[in-house]
Amino acid sequence: MYHKERDSFPKDFLWGSASAAYQVEGAASEDGKGESVWDRFVQIPGKTFKGTTGEVAVDHYHRYKEDVQLMAEQGLKAYRFSVAWTRIIPDGDGEVNEKGLEFYDNLIDELIEHNIEPVLTLYHWDIPQALQDKYGGWEGRQVIQDFTRYAEILFKRYNGKVKYWVSLNEQNIFITLGYSMAAHPPGVTDTKRMLQANHIASLANAAVIKRFKELDIRGKIGPSFAYGPTYAIDSHPENQMAAQNNEEFNAHYWMDVYVNGRYPTVAWKHYERLGIAPEVEPGDEELLKAGKPDFMGLNYYQTNTVAANPLDGVGFGKMNTSGKKGTSEESGTPGLYKSTQNPYVERTDWDWDIDPTGLRIAMRRINSRYNLPILITENGLGAYDTLEEDGTIHDTYRIDFIKKHIEAIQDAITDGVDVMGYCTWSYTDLLSWLNGYQKRYGFVYVDREELDEKELKRYKKDSYHWYKKVIETNGEEL
Repeated sequence: MYHKERDSFPKDFLWGSASAAYQVEGAASEDGKGESVWDRFVQIPGKTFKGTTGEVAVDHYHRYKEDVQLMAEQGLKAYRFSVAWTRIIPDGDGEVNEKGLEFYDNLIDELIEHNIEPVLTLYHWDIPQALQDKYGGWEGRQVIQDFTRYAEILFKRYNGKVKYWVSLNEQNIFITLGYSMAAHPPGVTDTKRMLQANHIASLANAAVIKRFKELDIRGKIGPSFAYGPTYAIDSHPENQMAAQNNEEFNAHYWMDVYVNGRYPTVAWKHYERLGIAPEVEPGDEELLKAGKPDFMGLNYYQTNTVAANPLDGVGFGKMNTSGKKGTSEESGTPGLYKSTQNPYVERTDWDWDIDPTGLRIAMRRINSRYNLPILITENGLGAYDTLEEDGTIHDTYRIDFIKKHIEAIQDAITDGVDVMGYCTWSYTDLLSWLNGYQKRYGFVYVDREELDEKELKRYKKDSYHWYKKVIETNGEEL
């Protein structure tokens, strides 16, 4: 669909940026904070790029005032951050740590003082290690009660201050990589366990949304889902079916549950046939249906192009975590689909497709299938940046990337999609989980290397100044 003119962005559009506790805060054991699964996982040799950890990260815990000041100077309208469960309840289910709450009290108050809307993510992958040890983390149904208790503490503490809440961040990623590919904690390769952990995580997500509404918290809540729309490599019917399979198993399998409280029939029957479908207990369906979100959080980075994959075809392949272009391997699920390279798009150094139109397609598909407002909770470019001698960083490639994705958002708004806001990933440079510190996403350059923290000095990139103008003009000047 082509438009002669694009609609303007809504006047209350949330121009924002984002981060996650483990990736930015540091202070891994200060002020009573407990150990999370990531604190433990990164100690395993070979799991992260050059053994990088979040022990210090970019020291946001001690420098949050400096970082919020930079946001204020840029004119940021919203800042999405996550709360570390282990700061609030160090062992996950025991005593509340007031010092941990004080940090988030101060951060939220600092944001509000500078007219920046806090967007609070309850969970961004860092479940307490104590709960992993006690009952298997997301594999134990007790986590539903423990997660809801933790969430309720935050709901009551920040009711009226925080208007936008994200329940679970990228459940599809932390569950799949953690329980099927062993690339994230707890490092398991068992699809049956993955599906069961995923079911329990969905129940926990529904439980906190249900509790949010029971408490009549002032605001809106929804999960953030990592969605990359699927293309077939060509019009061959078998490749078209592979694309449909990928959507069913890697998108609808989560979003249908969030919104409708039920699994898509095709995927469910497939898992039943294999004898690995999750165990559904009495009351589960009712809880899932009671947890309908107010919006769909969308984390968008790339599209997926697939082809047919026979029953004896390829399985999981190696991911590119080194930043050496072209080192990712073909990956798939035998009998369903396999990844293949899209000849019409460029790729990043980490082999992620660059496809702004895919963001518009993602929003259109969510809008058509679920009829919910969309909050874009992550979108950005991980790249190598160069700090020049004069302290400048000329990241024109990031400006071009974000500009084209903003244009895609405006196209979707013109199409009729209700878009609440746009949070880039990320605000400052940060620890990119498996990829270390060399993969930079931020508007603000943080001067540190993989194994050398240096002074962690902040520098404004060219993209910082560009996005400031975008915000000032409400998207009129790109």
